[in-house]
Amino acid sequence: MQFFPSLNHHFLTKVIHKAELNSQVVNFFSNYLINRKTSYKWNSFSSPIFNINVRVGQRSTLSPILLALYLSPFLYILEKCLKNLKISIYIISFVDDGLFISQDKSFDIFNSHLFCSYNVITNLLDKFGLVVEHSKTKVFHFSRSQDMFNPFSLNLLPLGGPILTPKSLWKYLEFIFDRKLTFHQHIDYYSNKALSSVKCMKLLGNSSRGIIPLQKCLLYRCCILLIALYGFQLWFYYHALLSYQLKALGKI
Repeated sequence: MQFFPSLNHHFLTKVIHKAELNSQVVNFFSNYLINRKTSYKWNSFSSPIFNINVRVGQRSTLSPILLALYLSPFLYILEKCLKNLKISIYIISFVDDGLFISQDKSFDIFNSHLFCSYNVITNLLDKFGLVVEHSKTKVFHFSRSQDMFNPFSLNLLPLGGPILTPKSLWKYLEFIFDRKLTFHQHIDYYSNKALSSVKCMKLLGNSSRGIIPLQKCLLYRCCILLIALYGFQLWFYYHALLSYQLKALGKI
């Protein structure tokens, strides 16, 4: 689930003050956030000056820190609400991407937990001035079953969301998950991407000759290996079966 980080600046300054940070830090953010203004320019055109009472720039280095501070009371209240409702949901948040994990053998119970928690979350986010991007909400199921696996869709239409149909693959933070956590698709994707980068190395050099072997080795170690081994901690572990992984990476 993803939401717009339209942070209320006055509320954020209160959260920073409540965190008992150094007074200089509190004063800095108060001056940095309150009464901000902006103007847009395109060639010779300049727009009027607009007030900015919400948001912190997503590309700003301060954005993850400020958003984490802003969400800390939200996550605390959310955890209490779900606990009181006896809804077994685990929450992981990465900046403005929220991940909600539920475990159960029954699809009916699983979907009911997700539906109720989604209702609680959207209402609570609205009170915090945050807007859920329903179009970016996804659902994914993991299963060890050897039989045909056909999970039910999750209908969020009564809550203003979409009907979520689980897919066979899920991409999160550039990691590619399959239902059995074999990571074959993840390895195929990044090994092919690394192989394409190796082939592109032929284009480097000058008009008379290509790059020297020492430069090729440096590019391989600094660029190719980083692509091929992205997320290898997910599938390379003690007692892991690595025959497929080594075969896929061997072609590089």
